[in-house]
Amino acid sequence: MSEREKGKICIENAKIDNLYMNTDDGSDEARTTNQRLRISDDHNSLSSGEHGPSLTEDFRFREKINHFVHERIPERNVDARGAAAHGYFESYGDFSEFTKADFLGMKGRRTPVFARFSTIAGFTGFSALARDVKGFAVKFYTDDGDYDLVGNNVPVFFIKDAIKFPDLIHAAKPEQHNEIHRTASAQDAFWDFISLRPESMHMIMWLMSDRALPRSFSTMEGFGVHTFRFINENNESHFVKFHWKPRAGTHSVSWDEAQKISGQDPDFHRRELWNAIEKGNLPEWDLGVQLVPEKDEHMFDFDLLDPTKLIPEELVPIKLIGKMVLNANPSDFFAETEQVAFHPGHLVPGIDFSSDPLLQGRRFSYPDTQLSRLGGLDFNEIPINRPIAPVQNNRFRGHMRQEINVFPSYLEKIDGDKIRKGSSRFADHFSQAKLFFESQTKMEQAHIIEALRFELGKVTCGNIKEGMIRMLSFIDDELAKHVAQGFRINRLYRPKESPNHSFPVDTDPLDYQPRVTKSTIEKPEKLILMDFSGRGIKGRRIAVLAADGVETDSLNTFLDAIEKGGADAKVISIHGGFIGGANGEVIKVDQSLLAASSVLFDAVFVPAGMRSSRILRKDPAAIRFLDEAYKHCKYIAINGAGEKLWEKTYASRNVDPKGVLFDQDVNTFIKAVAQHRIWEREDAMTIPV
Repeated sequence: MSEREKGKICIENAKIDNLYMNTDDGSDEARTTNQRLRISDDHNSLSSGEHGPSLTEDFRFREKINHFVHERIPERNVDARGAAAHGYFESYGDFSEFTKADFLGMKGRRTPVFARFSTIAGFTGFSALARDVKGFAVKFYTDDGDYDLVGNNVPVFFIKDAIKFPDLIHAAKPEQHNEIHRTASAQDAFWDFISLRPESMHMIMWLMSDRALPRSFSTMEGFGVHTFRFINENNESHFVKFHWKPRAGTHSVSWDEAQKISGQDPDFHRRELWNAIEKGNLPEWDLGVQLVPEKDEHMFDFDLLDPTKLIPEELVPIKLIGKMVLNANPSDFFAETEQVAFHPGHLVPGIDFSSDPLLQGRRFSYPDTQLSRLGGLDFNEIPINRPIAPVQNNRFRGHMRQEINVFPSYLEKIDGDKIRKGSSRFADHFSQAKLFFESQTKMEQAHIIEALRFELGKVTCGNIKEGMIRMLSFIDDELAKHVAQGFRINRLYRPKESPNHSFPVDTDPLDYQPRVTKSTIEKPEKLILMDFSGRGIKGRRIAVLAADGVETDSLNTFLDAIEKGGADAKVISIHGGFIGGANGEVIKVDQSLLAASSVLFDAVFVPAGMRSSRILRKDPAAIRFLDEAYKHCKYIAINGAGEKLWEKTYASRNVDPKGVLFDQDVNTFIKAVAQHRIWEREDAMTIPV
C-alpha cells in the first residue's frame, strides 16, 4: 500500500469520527441508523440531564449495542483459522472425454474461484506455524452452479469411516478439564487415540514430516483426499483423485524455525498470502487428476475408496487439467473468509461421489456445521456463497433463500446387506505408511524422528508412548528404534501375527501383527517434498543487511534483480529510518535489527561496503541474524567487505560453508534461492542460536 493510499485511509477514518462516511461515488454522507435516520451525535447516550441516568428510549444506542453483542458467530469446529483470496481457474483443454463438467470443456475457459486455506486443529487465534494439517478448499463459481473441492495439504486422512471423526477431533482439541492447548497435537488424548488406531499411521507419517510445516500457502500442495468420479456425456465413469501442484515449488521450514516464527509472527502465512497478492506476486497452482477407469477399480493392492491410502504417481501419473491464480484479496474478512461455506456435496454435472465412507459422512456434517454457524439453512444467499448461475428453486420462506442444485447422479448398482463392518480391502494400514517413510531422504526421515520425539515427549502416560512405538515398529524398525531411544525405551514389543490379517474386534489391536503388503514400487520419488523446487523466486523474502557506507552499486544491482524476479527484498539495518550510501545516496531502511528476525526471510544478502561492514560487525544482532539464517540452511550472499562481518559469526568456523556465496553475481544467487534450502548442511552445524 502506497503512502498516498495510507493517507487517504487516515482521512476517511477522520471523517467517520466526525459522523461522515465516504461513499462509493466519492460524496460524503452523514452516518445514519439502519433505517437511514441521520445521527447527530455518536459520542453520547441520551440521558436525563447532564448527570441523569440513560434513557431507555435511546433506540440509536440500542441498535448499535445490539449489533455489537451479536456480531460474533461460532468459529468452525475444525479449520477455524483461515485465510482466503479470490482468483480464477483456467482450463488447459477440452476434457469432455472424461467429464461433462462445463468449466473443463474448453481450453482457456476461466471460472471465478474463492480459495480458503486453514489450520485444522487450532482455534481462531492459533499460530499458523503449529505442526498441523492445513486445509485447502476451493469454491468454483461455474455456469452450472457452485462446485466445492474441499481438501487438505496431505493426500490421506487419519480415519477411514466418518463415524470416528468426532472422536478424532475431540482427541485433537484441548483436554476438556483445563482447555489447555499444548501444541497442535502434543497431548495424551490425541496420541492415545492414534496409538489405538492402526489406520492413522500413514497420516501420522505425513503429519510428522515437513509437509506439516509449509513455508507458505503458495508453496504447499493440495489434495482432494477422497476418490471422486468423473462422468462424461455417455455416462462413462472414471474414478478421480485431485491434486493441486504449487508453481512456486513445495517448500517447508524447519521445526526450530517454525517455533520462532510463531513467536515473531503468528499470522505469518496469512500475511504472506495477503502481501504477495498486493504486490502482484500472484500465487499459482496447477490442478492435476489421477484417472482410473471404472473397470480397473480393483487392479491395485489397496482399495481406491480407502481415504487412508493414496495412488502412487508411479502407478497412475497425474494429468494436468488447468491452473488456479489468486489475484485479489477479500474486501472484508468476516463477510467473505469467515462466512464462506464449503460443502463436498456442492457438485456440478460431470463430477460425482464414490462410496468412500469418510466422504459419505462429510456430506452430512458440512450442512449441519453451516446451519449452526450461519444461522439458517439458506446460507447460499450470503454473497460469497451465491452462485453466479441463475437460481430458480421456488423457495418463499426461511431466514435466507435456499438453492437446490438438481443434476443426475451416476447410475451405480449397489447390492448388499446392511452391516456395520469395514471392507476387508481396507485392512492393510501400514504398507503405505512404510512406503512413505522409506521414500523420504535421510534428512526428511531425521525430521520425522525428531517430530515424533518432540510430540511424544509431551505425553505424560508411558503406556501411550510404548503403544506408539509398537505402531512405528510395523512401519520401520529403525524408525521405532530411534524414537524409542529418545525415551530410554529399550525393548520393542513384537505382536503375534493375526490369523486373518486384520485386527479382531474383541481384542487389543496391539496384540496382533497386521497385514503388510509388499509394494511393487521400491521408492516413489514423487513423495519427496524437496523434489520440486519450483520456478524462480516469486514470493520469496530476501533480507539485505546494510548500514551507513554501503556500496550502492552492489546494493542496487541485487535489489533490482530480486524485485524483477518477483521476490520481496527488505533492507535491514541497526536502526530504522535511512542510511547513507558510500557516495552520499540516501537509502530507506525497511526494518531495524531490533524488530527483524532471520526466520521471517528465505535468504540473506550482505552488500559490499567497508564502513557498512565495520558498523554491522559491532552489532551482536547482525551476527546473530547471519548465524540463525545459516542454522536454518538458507542461502547467504556476501559481497566485498561484507566478508569481514561473516568472519565474526559462529557459522564461519565450519570448514565447508555450503550455500554461502562470496562475490557471486546476482543471477547465481537467484538460482540458488530458487532451490530454497541446503538441508544437508544440518549434519555439520554447531551454532548456539
